[in-house]
Amino acid sequence: MGFDYFMNPVAEKIGWFPKHMPREERVLVHKLDLLILVFACFSTWANTLDVNAIYNAYVSGMLDDLQLYGNRLNYLNAVYFIGTIIFQIPSNALLTVLPAEYYIPTFEVLWGLFTLGTAFVKNYNQLMVMRFFVGVTSTPCWVCNVAILNSWYRKQELGKRNAVYYCTWPLGSMFSGYLQNACLTLDGVGGLQGWRWLFIMCTVITLPISFIGVFFFPNVPSKCKSRWLTPREKELAQTRLLEEGFAPSVGLSWKVMKRVFTAWQTWVFFILANLFWQTPYAAGTPYLLWLNDVLFPAQTTADINMVNNLSTAGMAISIVSAMFFAFYSDWRGNRWDSMFVAGILVLVCNIILLIWNVSNAAKFFAFIALGFCNGPINLVIAWVAESLAHDLEVRTIALAVINMGWAILALVLPLAVWQTVDAPRYWVGYIFSVAISALEVIMIPVPIYMERRDKRLGLHQIEKISVVSTGLDDVSLDVEKSFSANDAEKKDIGVVTVTEV
Repeated sequence: MGFDYFMNPVAEKIGWFPKHMPREERVLVHKLDLLILVFACFSTWANTLDVNAIYNAYVSGMLDDLQLYGNRLNYLNAVYFIGTIIFQIPSNALLTVLPAEYYIPTFEVLWGLFTLGTAFVKNYNQLMVMRFFVGVTSTPCWVCNVAILNSWYRKQELGKRNAVYYCTWPLGSMFSGYLQNACLTLDGVGGLQGWRWLFIMCTVITLPISFIGVFFFPNVPSKCKSRWLTPREKELAQTRLLEEGFAPSVGLSWKVMKRVFTAWQTWVFFILANLFWQTPYAAGTPYLLWLNDVLFPAQTTADINMVNNLSTAGMAISIVSAMFFAFYSDWRGNRWDSMFVAGILVLVCNIILLIWNVSNAAKFFAFIALGFCNGPINLVIAWVAESLAHDLEVRTIALAVINMGWAILALVLPLAVWQTVDAPRYWVGYIFSVAISALEVIMIPVPIYMERRDKRLGLHQIEKISVVSTGLDDVSLDVEKSFSANDAEKKDIGVVTVTEV
């Protein structure tokens, strides 16, 4: 008997395919990985590359060419996030009614064009305009891709897939540094500085990726019209999610917004996720500027290359930690213990940087270890998806609300506590980081308690669901004993029919 990839024992041992999973379901999951993860990862990788290019360009000649002195880098960062904040919730609301396979790629083309425009700006004001529109048009990339990704997989599959998806963020940041070094060799070609060529090359990379989405990316399972999935596979995709307690789409209405803002998950994870996303902040721009100002202040070509290369070290180690903790958390069946370990390490690292009067080796360790802690933070997204399995629309918009919190903090904090003029010491920034690092560790038990309370009260539990195929695109769900009183507002108890349109 020949080798069967789908029954591969190695895939079972690492948990990519659980041992009990039948071959038919493994084939489906493999297809989903190719259809969803390939585009989502390439799209987000290109987005991170384009968005972060400005930081590598800043230390590679843009600062002097456009006179970005003082806090102007922070203001550029702020205007980008203003654009992102404005479009967060509307973007994911539109995702519930528009076909994802066209909606997300369209905006990818738009942000690619604004990235190209950045290569030809003549002054600071023009750069501000470009950054604003890059922020608006790149918004659907992360929030919409993560919503689709977390709508197709079983709970024990989510951690690993979210980790793979997360890895595109550090890979994009790393590649930006390497690409900038390559673009320095183009300095003067066509009368353009090397940093301008970085934005041109980013656009050349970004635009073709959008076509992958048009041809391959599916919508949510209940609205999927993908040519790459058979009718049986579409039915199986919905069946297995219902077995996990993931409810299908019931459409967008004003009641959805009420459920979003009254669900405890929205606000508890809003706080927890944004604490975890902000505590390793020093692994980003502060680390880059410490390398630039303290270790390699001469600004020779060799120094610039070394800064760009070393700035990727924390990103590289975050990829390793993301995959390790994803497999571990899926194996353990919970997310909190991995996040607790990361929270303790983040606290220690931020204390070292607050003290500051330590060796450069100790500082380097703290910066890189913060990069390591960036790995497990993606688990909070899987946790949100699992906790809101009973309501697809609320899950989709809640993810946008939570991410909007990140965007708001990314706008405010650099101006309030991480001002460029304070580099590399960042006294206020490290005091703030230590405080929120302690708070995030204290915060972890809260969602654990709330989930156990809901389980004890029998909230959001589907006790019996039978799935009957009624055609290529129609699925009837007979719900014999369904939701709590809170969920009764969402749908009438009885027979629910989800129809493709």
